[in-house]
Amino acid sequence: MVSAPLKSKDVLARIRAEIPAEWAVSPGYVDYDAAVAFMERRAAKIRAGQAPELIWLLEHPPLYTSGTGAKPEDLLMADRFPVFKSSRGGQYTYHGPGQRVAYVMLDLERRGKDVRAFVHGLEQWVIATLDAFNIKGERRHGRVGVWVDRTEPGGPRHEDKIAAIGVRIRRWVSFHGISLNVEPDLTHFTGITPCGINEPDLGVTSLVDLGFPVTMTDADVALRSAFEQIFGPTLQADAPTW
Repeated sequence: MVSAPLKSKDVLARIRAEIPAEWAVSPGYVDYDAAVAFMERRAAKIRAGQAPELIWLLEHPPLYTSGTGAKPEDLLMADRFPVFKSSRGGQYTYHGPGQRVAYVMLDLERRGKDVRAFVHGLEQWVIATLDAFNIKGERRHGRVGVWVDRTEPGGPRHEDKIAAIGVRIRRWVSFHGISLNVEPDLTHFTGITPCGINEPDLGVTSLVDLGFPVTMTDADVALRSAFEQIFGPTLQADAPTW
């Protein structure tokens, strides 16, 4: 049996919380291993009631990560950038300059304990963020992430992925999160089969590639506003240290 699609009002009812989550932005590039180690520690503290929830925005230097479903043949250029094995779900993805990574450490035990609603909420967060720039982001059945339809009138179908989603949930605390392409070097995605999708009518895009001169600061403002619409209030916090 196929589950019925979730509606936005269902998501808001299940995953919204009124206790503010911390919101932090790191300057410069953050080492991937250091970021994962920090998330592991923070998630454990959240579960123990020793730290508040956290949304952490950052950029990584150019790298590839392989999720728990990654296939070896999807790593096309193993020597191009460092490759990190990741505990998040999904397959191969790219992180690098010009891409806003948002790591989401939320206590799902008090946000409905509903993984499906949580992932739906992450998608809705990206869609609402894109809407701030008059870009229509869409879900696609069987393809995790958020997509933009770039089919020309009368032409063949073409869709590009603008945001990836990959999360890990441990003891009902989430970590890892989303990545939104603001202005990355899109040629860097050619070293992998992104998320295992290699159909000729599917590609990768960014806000700037779509013709919108969006800065990282612009994207951050839109992300925060959209997050608060979906998940609840935030409180500005210092960037993590380790």
